[in-house]
Amino acid sequence: MQAFSARSALPRGLRTPLRGFLRTETGSASVLLVATLAALVWANASPSSYEDVWRTGLSIRLGTWELSQDLRAWVNSGLMTFFFFVIGLEARREFDMGELRERQRLALPLVAGVCGMLLPVAVYLGINAGRGTEQGWGTAMSTDTAFALGLLALVGSRLPRRLGTFLLTVAVVDDFLALVVIAVAYSGHVAPAPLLAAVGFLVLALMVRATGTRRAAVFGALGLGAWVALHESGIEPVVVGLVMGLMTYAYPAARTDLERASDLFRSFREQPTPDLERSARLGIASAISPNERLQRLFHPWSSYVIVPVFALANAGITISGDLLARAFTSPVTLGILIGYVLGKPLGILGGSWLASRLGGKRTTPPVGWGAVAGGGTIAGIGFTVSLLIATLAFDGAVLEEAKVGVLTAVLCSFAATWAVTLAISRLPARARERALYGRAQEIVDLADPVDPDRDHLRGPSDALVTLVEYGDFECPYCGKAEPVVRGVLAEFGDDVAYVWRHLPLPDVHPNAQLAAEAAEAAAEQGAFWQMHARLLAHQQELRPMDLVRHAEERGLDTDRFRRYLRAHSGAARVAEDLESADLSGVSGTPSFFINGRRHHGPYDIDSLTDAVRAARARALAAP
Repeated sequence: MQAFSARSALPRGLRTPLRGFLRTETGSASVLLVATLAALVWANASPSSYEDVWRTGLSIRLGTWELSQDLRAWVNSGLMTFFFFVIGLEARREFDMGELRERQRLALPLVAGVCGMLLPVAVYLGINAGRGTEQGWGTAMSTDTAFALGLLALVGSRLPRRLGTFLLTVAVVDDFLALVVIAVAYSGHVAPAPLLAAVGFLVLALMVRATGTRRAAVFGALGLGAWVALHESGIEPVVVGLVMGLMTYAYPAARTDLERASDLFRSFREQPTPDLERSARLGIASAISPNERLQRLFHPWSSYVIVPVFALANAGITISGDLLARAFTSPVTLGILIGYVLGKPLGILGGSWLASRLGGKRTTPPVGWGAVAGGGTIAGIGFTVSLLIATLAFDGAVLEEAKVGVLTAVLCSFAATWAVTLAISRLPARARERALYGRAQEIVDLADPVDPDRDHLRGPSDALVTLVEYGDFECPYCGKAEPVVRGVLAEFGDDVAYVWRHLPLPDVHPNAQLAAEAAEAAAEQGAFWQMHARLLAHQQELRPMDLVRHAEERGLDTDRFRRYLRAHSGAARVAEDLESADLSGVSGTPSFFINGRRHHGPYDIDSLTDAVRAARARALAAP
């Protein structure tokens, strides 16, 4: 069945869901892998041309001032700023609207991320102590978010999807701390005047943001000024990207902004002039938070262009028997390899356990401990930031040894994650569910809990899983979702209860309100579900005369049905559902909630079935 994902938009409220981020990272992993292999082939086929290209000088000159670097440095310091900008945007979005909006939950990724960095660093320092290579400790600490999530999708099909979200929040902490380390430990002599100028640019950006200004050109100019000033100060300037991303707030669209956007579009529809077109375009764009708009703009470029180009510029090493023999006896290679393959997963597991012991239910991992172990092993992929720090810490033969360690850690971490998933799959069913899904307290997105005495409910009220749909009888996507819902109910039987709540969208579906009231008129005669099925099957026949005919064909008392409709007796009930939809941040139809948690993504039979199956497994694993 087609992977349905479209929705009819609610004009009064809009909330763009995340997890396109995860999908983009997953899709870009193959591109990153190809770029890495291309760098290795190029470096071994023609080592001189590989180095000649990336050592090509590129200068920018304004009067007597000049900024000159080779091409590799422009990639590492310039393009990678945009990569960390996207990481900062996602961190801000999670903090404002995602998993971390409950501030107590910040403790878990913070502690897990810190421990997942400290233990690999300790392993590296333990192996390299007294050997003159201690300065490379930063190469063994940071996870490559894009590569790790992409390879997790390949090897971790048996792991819960929420592991990707957990790993992402840990990686955000990881990336932030890694940039602090780069700025403090791997920068040259610091010139105070440019550093103060950079801080001034960033403070000015905060002040401009506080005034409500949303113009990207203003923040782009301030960010560029901070980048140049940091570069001149001797501090690695990629940190500017993360800081600017963290400044960019995410928030649901305000009702007033959406109403204004609708008015502007109607004005343009009535009189399509260039001025009204520009006003409508700007009004629609301003209804969405800058964070969401900038992620949509930069994230694909970061994942599909910038990170692969970084890999092409830095992953190339000339492999020979001598290099491999030297590398696998080198403390640098072994420190990076053991730090990532053993230190990283043990640090994340230990940090998660410590946070859950100290913080209670709010800091319990959102997945089971087996899944946390799988996340820890895949977090041993430190490709991007590890190579970046290696180029800052080493050169010559030692840099080649460090690159061998980084690339080998990618392969070993991938294999370790495969072994963990295989081991979990061999457990008995109940133990496997606990290992995968755990007993974490869920974030509840559904503001108005299901009430069996009030809600229209199909199935047992004590079912393991309750599926709530906010729908519109005239919405074509709700019509496409109906057979999917029936298929889910047929597959899971009494384990699933289904609730329909009204969300008519009169601005786009003029007959939806009356159709919802007709369903309530049928409910008054004990025939809600019969009318529900009839209306969704005949979405082009929702005029008053059609509704009466539907009631007659369902065997209802048509006189009683007409009186109910004329009096709009069901309007109050529909209004209650509308209010609960607003409180739950519902943006359009159909919108699904599974055990109170918002379902993001497509609603084809496979996606919805997987989500329900995961919710049932979590319910079974709960005490």
